[in-house]
Amino acid sequence: MKAVGIVVEYNPFHNGHYYHVTQSKKITNADVVIAVMSGPFLQRGEPALVSKWHRAKMALKSGVDIVVELPYVFSTANAPLFAEGAIFLLGALQCEAFSFGSEDGKLEPFLNTADLIETHFDEYNELIKKFVSTGISYPQSLFYAYEQLKQKNNRVYLDLSKPNNILGYHYIVAAKKFDLPVQPVTIQRIQANYHDSINERSTIASATGIRKEIFQKGTVEIVRPYVPDATFQELTEWRHQYSRFVDWEAFWPLLKYAIMRHRPEHLTAFADVSEGIEYALIKHAKQSDTFTQLMSGIKSKRYTWTRLQRMLTHIYTGITKEELHQSKTPTYIRLLGMTKKGQAYLSERKKNLELPLISRVAQAKDPMLQIDIRASEMYALGVEHFSNKKIDGDYKLPPIRL
Repeated sequence: MKAVGIVVEYNPFHNGHYYHVTQSKKITNADVVIAVMSGPFLQRGEPALVSKWHRAKMALKSGVDIVVELPYVFSTANAPLFAEGAIFLLGALQCEAFSFGSEDGKLEPFLNTADLIETHFDEYNELIKKFVSTGISYPQSLFYAYEQLKQKNNRVYLDLSKPNNILGYHYIVAAKKFDLPVQPVTIQRIQANYHDSINERSTIASATGIRKEIFQKGTVEIVRPYVPDATFQELTEWRHQYSRFVDWEAFWPLLKYAIMRHRPEHLTAFADVSEGIEYALIKHAKQSDTFTQLMSGIKSKRYTWTRLQRMLTHIYTGITKEELHQSKTPTYIRLLGMTKKGQAYLSERKKNLELPLISRVAQAKDPMLQIDIRASEMYALGVEHFSNKKIDGDYKLPPIRL
Protein backbone atom coordinates (compact mmCIF):
# COMPACT_ATOMS: atom_id res chain seq x y z
CA MET A 1 0.00 0.00 0.00
CA LYS A 2 1.19 3.51 -0.86
CA ALA A 3 0.80 6.43 1.55
CA VAL A 4 0.83 10.20 1.10
CA GLY A 5 1.46 12.28 4.20
CA ILE A 6 0.05 15.69 5.11
CA VAL A 7 0.75 18.08 8.00
CA VAL A 8 -2.36 19.62 9.53
CA GLU A 9 -4.02 21.42 12.42
CA TYR A 10 -7.67 21.12 11.31
CA ASN A 11 -8.86 23.98 13.46
CA PRO A 12 -11.44 23.02 12.23
CA PHE A 13 -11.45 20.70 9.18
CA HIS A 14 -13.16 22.55 6.31
CA ASN A 15 -13.97 22.17 2.61
CA GLY A 16 -10.52 23.46 1.62
CA HIS A 17 -8.96 20.70 3.69
CA TYR A 18 -11.24 18.15 2.02
CA TYR A 19 -10.04 19.41 -1.37
CA HIS A 20 -6.42 19.06 -0.24
CA VAL A 21 -6.96 15.49 1.00
CA THR A 22 -8.71 14.30 -2.16
CA GLN A 23 -6.26 16.04 -4.52
CA SER A 24 -3.25 14.70 -2.60
CA LYS A 25 -4.53 11.16 -2.91
CA LYS A 26 -5.37 11.60 -6.59
CA ILE A 27 -2.10 13.25 -7.66
CA THR A 28 0.15 10.77 -5.83
CA ASN A 29 -2.03 7.73 -6.59
CA ALA A 30 -1.88 6.86 -2.89
CA ASP A 31 -3.92 4.16 -1.19
CA VAL A 32 -4.02 5.96 2.17
CA VAL A 33 -3.67 9.51 3.50
CA ILE A 34 -1.72 9.93 6.75
CA ALA A 35 -2.18 13.18 8.67
CA VAL A 36 0.27 14.40 11.29
CA MET A 37 -1.98 16.66 13.34
CA SER A 38 -1.20 19.14 16.13
CA GLY A 39 -2.63 18.28 19.53
CA PRO A 40 -4.47 20.65 21.90
CA PHE A 41 -2.11 23.63 21.37
CA LEU A 42 -1.17 24.94 17.95
CA GLN A 43 1.76 26.42 16.03
CA ARG A 44 0.67 30.04 16.48
CA GLY A 45 0.55 29.56 20.26
CA GLU A 46 -3.16 29.10 20.89
CA PRO A 47 -5.49 26.36 22.13
CA ALA A 48 -7.46 24.48 19.49
CA LEU A 49 -11.14 25.28 18.90
CA VAL A 50 -12.13 21.75 20.00
CA SER A 51 -10.22 18.75 21.32
CA LYS A 52 -7.77 16.73 19.24
CA TRP A 53 -10.17 13.77 19.37
CA HIS A 54 -13.00 15.76 17.81
CA ARG A 55 -10.66 17.12 15.14
CA ALA A 56 -9.26 13.65 14.40
CA LYS A 57 -12.79 12.33 13.97
CA MET A 58 -13.59 15.15 11.51
CA ALA A 59 -10.59 14.09 9.43
CA LEU A 60 -11.24 10.34 9.52
CA LYS A 61 -14.84 10.84 8.42
CA SER A 62 -13.70 13.10 5.55
CA GLY A 63 -11.05 11.10 3.70
CA VAL A 64 -8.03 10.80 5.99
CA ASP A 65 -7.06 7.21 6.86
CA ILE A 66 -4.60 7.64 9.74
CA VAL A 67 -4.21 10.53 12.21
CA VAL A 68 -1.14 10.73 14.44
CA GLU A 69 -0.36 13.49 16.91
CA LEU A 70 2.49 15.92 16.36
CA PRO A 71 4.15 16.17 19.78
CA TYR A 72 3.65 19.40 21.73
CA VAL A 73 7.40 20.08 21.47
CA PHE A 74 6.96 20.61 17.71
CA SER A 75 3.30 21.63 17.39
CA THR A 76 3.95 24.83 19.39
CA ALA A 77 7.35 25.60 17.81
CA ASN A 78 8.47 28.04 15.14
CA ALA A 79 8.06 27.05 11.50
CA PRO A 80 11.42 25.22 11.04
CA LEU A 81 10.97 23.01 14.13
CA PHE A 82 7.27 22.46 13.44
CA ALA A 83 8.15 21.25 9.94
CA GLU A 84 11.05 19.07 11.09
CA GLY A 85 8.93 17.24 13.65
CA ALA A 86 6.07 16.64 11.22
CA ILE A 87 8.18 15.56 8.23
CA PHE A 88 10.29 13.29 10.42
CA LEU A 89 7.11 11.50 11.53
CA LEU A 90 5.88 11.12 7.94
CA GLY A 91 9.23 9.59 7.06
CA ALA A 92 9.01 7.24 10.05
CA LEU A 93 5.56 6.19 8.84
CA GLN A 94 7.13 5.31 5.46
CA CYS A 95 5.13 7.73 3.34
CA GLU A 96 6.21 7.71 -0.30
CA ALA A 97 5.12 11.34 -0.73
CA PHE A 98 4.06 14.35 1.31
CA SER A 99 1.64 16.99 0.12
CA PHE A 100 1.16 20.55 1.32
CA GLY A 101 -1.08 23.43 0.36
CA SER A 102 0.56 26.66 -0.77
CA GLU A 103 -0.24 30.05 -2.17
CA ASP A 104 2.27 29.46 -4.97
CA GLY A 105 1.01 26.06 -6.14
CA LYS A 106 4.16 25.06 -8.05
CA LEU A 107 7.03 22.97 -6.70
CA GLU A 108 9.89 24.59 -8.64
CA PRO A 109 9.99 27.86 -6.61
CA PHE A 110 10.18 25.85 -3.36
CA LEU A 111 13.16 23.85 -4.63
CA ASN A 112 14.86 26.98 -6.01
CA THR A 113 14.39 28.85 -2.73
CA ALA A 114 15.73 25.97 -0.65
CA ASP A 115 18.77 25.76 -2.94
CA LEU A 116 19.35 29.54 -2.80
CA ILE A 117 19.36 29.76 0.98
CA GLU A 118 21.43 26.59 1.39
CA THR A 119 24.05 27.84 -1.09
CA HIS A 120 24.27 31.30 0.48
CA PHE A 121 23.61 30.27 4.07
CA ASP A 122 26.38 32.30 5.73
CA GLU A 123 25.51 35.44 3.79
CA TYR A 124 21.84 34.94 4.62
CA ASN A 125 22.58 34.75 8.35
CA GLU A 126 24.72 37.90 8.21
CA LEU A 127 21.88 39.76 6.53
CA ILE A 128 19.46 38.56 9.22
CA LYS A 129 21.78 39.83 11.96
CA LYS A 130 22.06 43.19 10.21
CA PHE A 131 18.30 43.68 10.06
CA VAL A 132 17.72 42.44 13.63
CA SER A 133 20.32 44.97 14.88
CA THR A 134 18.14 47.79 13.51
CA GLY A 135 15.25 46.81 15.78
CA ILE A 136 13.23 44.87 13.19
CA SER A 137 11.50 41.72 14.50
CA TYR A 138 13.16 38.39 13.75
CA PRO A 139 10.47 37.15 11.31
CA GLN A 140 10.63 40.43 9.38
CA SER A 141 14.43 40.25 9.35
CA LEU A 142 14.22 36.77 7.81
CA PHE A 143 11.97 38.13 5.07
CA TYR A 144 14.13 41.19 4.31
CA ALA A 145 17.31 39.06 4.22
CA TYR A 146 15.67 36.65 1.79
CA GLU A 147 14.37 39.45 -0.45
CA GLN A 148 17.88 40.92 -0.69
CA LEU A 149 19.46 37.52 -1.32
CA LYS A 150 17.19 36.51 -4.19
CA GLN A 151 17.97 39.67 -6.19
CA LYS A 152 21.30 38.09 -7.15
CA ASN A 153 19.66 35.39 -9.27
CA ASN A 154 17.09 35.25 -12.05
CA ARG A 155 15.40 31.98 -11.11
CA VAL A 156 11.78 31.74 -9.94
CA TYR A 157 11.57 32.01 -6.17
CA LEU A 158 8.86 31.90 -3.54
CA ASP A 159 6.91 34.74 -2.03
CA LEU A 160 7.86 34.11 1.59
CA SER A 161 5.40 36.66 2.93
CA LYS A 162 2.65 34.02 2.56
CA PRO A 163 2.11 31.69 5.56
CA ASN A 164 1.58 28.44 3.64
CA ASN A 165 4.53 29.14 1.36
CA ILE A 166 6.69 29.61 4.47
CA LEU A 167 5.63 26.26 5.94
CA GLY A 168 6.00 24.53 2.58
CA TYR A 169 9.55 25.82 2.23
CA HIS A 170 10.40 24.44 5.67
CA TYR A 171 8.84 21.06 4.79
CA ILE A 172 11.16 20.85 1.78
CA VAL A 173 14.19 21.82 3.88
CA ALA A 174 13.28 19.27 6.57
CA ALA A 175 12.97 16.44 4.03
CA LYS A 176 16.42 17.35 2.67
CA LYS A 177 17.91 17.61 6.16
CA PHE A 178 16.80 14.10 7.12
CA ASP A 179 17.55 12.74 3.63
CA LEU A 180 14.08 11.20 3.43
CA PRO A 181 13.01 9.31 0.28
CA VAL A 182 9.69 11.16 0.06
CA GLN A 183 8.37 13.02 -2.96
CA PRO A 184 7.12 16.56 -2.22
CA VAL A 185 3.86 17.68 -3.83
CA THR A 186 2.19 21.07 -3.49
CA ILE A 187 -1.43 21.96 -4.16
CA GLN A 188 -2.51 25.55 -4.63
CA ARG A 189 -4.94 27.02 -2.13
CA ILE A 190 -8.20 27.89 -3.83
CA GLN A 191 -10.70 30.69 -3.20
CA ALA A 192 -9.56 31.61 0.34
CA ASN A 193 -6.20 32.65 1.76
CA TYR A 194 -4.97 31.93 5.28
CA HIS A 195 -6.33 35.07 6.98
CA ASP A 196 -9.37 35.70 4.75
CA SER A 197 -12.82 36.26 6.21
CA ILE A 198 -15.77 34.21 4.98
CA ASN A 199 -17.03 34.95 1.46
CA GLU A 200 -20.73 34.15 1.13
CA ARG A 201 -20.33 33.55 -2.62
CA SER A 202 -17.97 30.61 -2.01
CA THR A 203 -18.06 27.27 -0.19
CA ILE A 204 -14.32 27.46 0.59
CA ALA A 205 -13.25 29.50 3.62
CA SER A 206 -10.10 29.68 5.72
CA ALA A 207 -10.03 28.14 9.20
CA THR A 208 -9.30 31.65 10.52
CA GLY A 209 -12.46 33.00 8.85
CA ILE A 210 -14.55 30.10 10.12
CA ARG A 211 -13.38 30.58 13.71
CA LYS A 212 -14.00 34.31 13.48
CA GLU A 213 -17.60 33.73 12.37
CA ILE A 214 -18.23 31.16 15.09
CA PHE A 215 -16.99 33.48 17.85
CA GLN A 216 -18.67 36.61 16.50
CA LYS A 217 -22.05 35.06 15.68
CA GLY A 218 -22.10 32.52 18.51
CA THR A 219 -23.52 29.79 16.29
CA VAL A 220 -22.26 26.83 14.27
CA GLU A 221 -25.02 27.12 11.67
CA ILE A 222 -23.33 30.15 10.09
CA VAL A 223 -20.37 28.03 8.90
CA ARG A 224 -22.33 25.02 7.63
CA PRO A 225 -21.72 25.82 3.91
CA TYR A 226 -17.94 25.84 4.44
CA VAL A 227 -17.38 22.53 6.24
CA PRO A 228 -18.11 18.83 5.55
CA ASP A 229 -21.03 17.21 7.36
CA ALA A 230 -18.67 15.42 9.75
CA THR A 231 -17.17 18.73 10.90
CA PHE A 232 -20.58 20.33 11.34
CA GLN A 233 -21.69 17.35 13.41
CA GLU A 234 -18.58 17.42 15.65
CA LEU A 235 -18.81 21.19 16.17
CA THR A 236 -22.50 20.95 17.00
CA GLU A 237 -21.90 18.15 19.50
CA TRP A 238 -19.05 20.07 21.13
CA ARG A 239 -21.15 23.22 21.49
CA HIS A 240 -24.04 21.24 22.95
CA GLN A 241 -21.80 19.46 25.46
CA TYR A 242 -19.37 22.21 26.52
CA SER A 243 -21.44 25.39 25.88
CA ARG A 244 -18.70 27.31 24.01
CA PHE A 245 -15.62 26.85 21.85
CA VAL A 246 -12.05 27.25 23.00
CA ASP A 247 -9.81 30.28 22.61
CA TRP A 248 -7.52 32.13 25.02
CA GLU A 249 -10.43 34.20 26.32
CA ALA A 250 -12.06 30.98 27.50
CA PHE A 251 -8.89 30.04 29.41
CA TRP A 252 -8.10 33.60 30.60
CA PRO A 253 -8.78 33.18 34.36
CA LEU A 254 -6.50 30.14 34.51
CA LEU A 255 -3.82 31.77 32.36
CA LYS A 256 -3.90 34.90 34.53
CA TYR A 257 -3.42 32.73 37.62
CA ALA A 258 -0.57 30.84 35.95
CA ILE A 259 1.26 34.13 35.28
CA MET A 260 0.62 35.86 38.60
CA ARG A 261 1.48 32.91 40.84
CA HIS A 262 5.15 33.22 39.80
CA ARG A 263 7.83 35.72 40.71
CA PRO A 264 9.35 37.44 37.65
CA GLU A 265 12.60 35.46 37.76
CA HIS A 266 10.63 32.19 37.82
CA LEU A 267 8.75 33.02 34.61
CA THR A 268 12.01 33.02 32.63
CA ALA A 269 12.35 29.28 33.22
CA PHE A 270 9.38 28.58 30.94
CA ALA A 271 10.00 27.77 27.29
CA ASP A 272 10.31 30.72 24.87
CA VAL A 273 10.11 33.32 27.66
CA SER A 274 13.00 35.68 26.98
CA GLU A 275 14.60 37.71 29.74
CA GLY A 276 13.04 41.15 30.17
CA ILE A 277 9.44 40.29 29.24
CA GLU A 278 8.65 38.70 32.63
CA TYR A 279 8.01 42.05 34.37
CA ALA A 280 5.63 43.21 31.63
CA LEU A 281 3.76 39.90 31.77
CA ILE A 282 3.06 40.20 35.50
CA LYS A 283 2.29 43.93 35.35
CA HIS A 284 -0.23 43.64 32.53
CA ALA A 285 -1.75 40.38 33.82
CA LYS A 286 -2.65 42.25 37.03
CA GLN A 287 -4.22 45.10 35.06
CA SER A 288 -6.08 43.03 32.45
CA ASP A 289 -9.60 41.64 32.59
CA THR A 290 -9.27 39.75 29.30
CA PHE A 291 -6.64 37.98 27.23
CA THR A 292 -6.97 40.65 24.54
CA GLN A 293 -6.17 43.37 27.07
CA LEU A 294 -3.06 41.48 28.17
CA MET A 295 -1.83 41.09 24.59
CA SER A 296 -2.44 44.77 23.84
CA GLY A 297 -0.34 45.67 26.85
CA ILE A 298 2.69 43.47 26.08
CA LYS A 299 2.73 43.64 22.26
CA SER A 300 5.77 45.50 20.89
CA LYS A 301 8.06 45.63 17.85
CA ARG A 302 10.38 43.18 19.53
CA TYR A 303 7.72 40.53 20.18
CA THR A 304 5.29 39.33 17.52
CA TRP A 305 1.78 38.28 18.51
CA THR A 306 2.62 34.64 17.72
CA ARG A 307 5.81 34.65 19.78
CA LEU A 308 3.97 36.09 22.77
CA GLN A 309 1.22 33.49 22.46
CA ARG A 310 3.82 30.70 22.43
CA MET A 311 5.33 32.08 25.64
CA LEU A 312 1.90 32.17 27.24
CA THR A 313 1.13 28.63 26.05
CA HIS A 314 4.23 27.30 27.82
CA ILE A 315 3.49 29.28 30.98
CA TYR A 316 -0.06 27.92 31.00
CA THR A 317 1.02 24.30 30.43
CA GLY A 318 4.03 24.65 32.74
CA ILE A 319 6.57 23.52 30.14
CA THR A 320 10.11 24.73 30.87
CA LYS A 321 13.01 25.42 28.51
CA GLU A 322 14.80 22.36 29.86
CA GLU A 323 11.84 20.06 29.19
CA LEU A 324 11.11 21.39 25.71
CA HIS A 325 14.53 20.83 24.19
CA GLN A 326 15.39 17.30 25.32
CA SER A 327 15.17 15.81 21.82
CA LYS A 328 15.49 17.33 18.33
CA THR A 329 13.24 14.76 16.63
CA PRO A 330 10.06 12.85 17.63
CA THR A 331 10.73 9.69 19.60
CA TYR A 332 7.41 7.88 19.01
CA ILE A 333 4.31 7.76 16.78
CA ARG A 334 1.16 8.56 18.77
CA LEU A 335 -1.87 7.09 17.02
CA LEU A 336 -5.10 9.11 17.43
CA GLY A 337 -7.30 7.26 14.96
CA MET A 338 -7.62 5.21 11.78
CA THR A 339 -10.06 3.85 9.24
CA LYS A 340 -10.12 0.19 8.20
CA LYS A 341 -7.82 1.04 5.31
CA GLY A 342 -5.49 2.86 7.69
CA GLN A 343 -5.46 -0.11 10.00
CA ALA A 344 -4.52 -2.38 7.08
CA TYR A 345 -1.63 -0.06 6.20
CA LEU A 346 -0.30 -0.07 9.76
CA SER A 347 -0.62 -3.87 9.96
CA GLU A 348 1.41 -4.13 6.77
CA ARG A 349 4.15 -1.71 7.89
CA LYS A 350 4.14 -2.06 11.67
CA LYS A 351 7.17 -4.35 11.96
CA ASN A 352 9.32 -1.99 9.90
CA LEU A 353 8.36 1.33 11.50
CA GLU A 354 11.39 3.31 12.69
CA LEU A 355 9.69 4.60 15.85
CA PRO A 356 7.49 2.86 18.44
CA LEU A 357 3.78 3.09 17.60
CA ILE A 358 1.83 4.11 20.71
CA SER A 359 -1.90 3.50 20.85
CA ARG A 360 -2.22 3.38 24.66
CA VAL A 361 -0.22 5.81 26.78
CA ALA A 362 -0.54 4.09 30.16
CA GLN A 363 2.62 2.00 29.74
CA ALA A 364 4.68 4.62 27.90
CA LYS A 365 7.29 6.56 29.91
CA ASP A 366 8.75 8.67 27.11
CA PRO A 367 9.49 12.22 28.45
CA MET A 368 8.23 13.83 25.23
CA LEU A 369 4.95 11.93 25.52
CA GLN A 370 4.60 13.02 29.14
CA ILE A 371 4.66 16.62 27.91
CA ASP A 372 1.86 15.81 25.44
CA ILE A 373 -0.20 14.28 28.22
CA ARG A 374 0.32 17.30 30.47
CA ALA A 375 -0.70 19.66 27.67
CA SER A 376 -3.87 17.63 27.10
CA GLU A 377 -4.65 17.71 30.81
CA MET A 378 -4.23 21.49 30.94
CA TYR A 379 -6.47 21.88 27.90
CA ALA A 380 -9.09 19.68 29.57
CA LEU A 381 -8.79 21.71 32.79
CA GLY A 382 -9.55 24.89 30.86
CA VAL A 383 -12.61 23.34 29.24
CA GLU A 384 -13.83 22.03 32.59
CA HIS A 385 -13.37 25.51 34.10
CA PHE A 386 -15.81 27.21 31.69
CA SER A 387 -18.20 24.30 31.06
CA ASN A 388 -18.15 22.42 34.38
CA LYS A 389 -17.84 19.21 32.33
CA LYS A 390 -14.86 16.89 32.08
CA ILE A 391 -13.06 15.69 28.97
CA ASP A 392 -11.78 12.12 29.11
CA GLY A 393 -7.98 12.21 29.18
CA ASP A 394 -5.29 10.43 27.22
CA TYR A 395 -5.17 7.55 29.70
CA LYS A 396 -8.81 6.68 29.09
CA LEU A 397 -9.29 7.24 25.38
CA PRO A 398 -8.09 4.60 22.87
CA PRO A 399 -7.46 5.47 19.19
CA ILE A 400 -10.59 6.17 17.14
CA ARG A 401 -11.51 3.32 14.79
CA LEU A 402 -13.86 3.86 11.86
